[in-house]
Amino acid sequence: MSPVTSESAVTLREITPETAEAILALSVADSQKHLVASNERSIAQAHFEESAWFRAVYADEEPVGFVMLHDETLRAEPREEGYLVLWRMMIDQRFQGMGFGREVMRLVIDHARTRPGVARLQTSWRQEEGNAGDFYRKLGFTPTEADEDGEMWAYLEL
Repeated sequence: MSPVTSESAVTLREITPETAEAILALSVADSQKHLVASNERSIAQAHFEESAWFRAVYADEEPVGFVMLHDETLRAEPREEGYLVLWRMMIDQRFQGMGFGREVMRLVIDHARTRPGVARLQTSWRQEEGNAGDFYRKLGFTPTEADEDGEMWAYLEL
């Protein structure tokens, strides 16, 4: 397998029994662990949440991250119309700074535009040192307000 570079092609793929172990092994740096849930927790939550859409992030053939959306349109009976939230996104510490997060977001935004009745993609971040707020602002997300848990919410018009 050739080494992963910033020129590697980024794709989103379903997680299978054959690929799960590699995705579970991905992790952010210790200094970031308080900012994003582990892939183990995220995948477990996804299997019990009808509205979860989740994918492994690959750079060429190497797993490098994980992304998960809360997509209300996946529910048999949606509770809210057009509700789409970037729930989780992580790039393994070995592959951060290579532009993969930005490319993942381009793919997620393209996917979001295909969802029926969805006009906005929402996300949130903890208001702590090292958070992803600047990353999302650079992508065009507009911060709105902090919730009762202190997370800053933001949206992107699709």
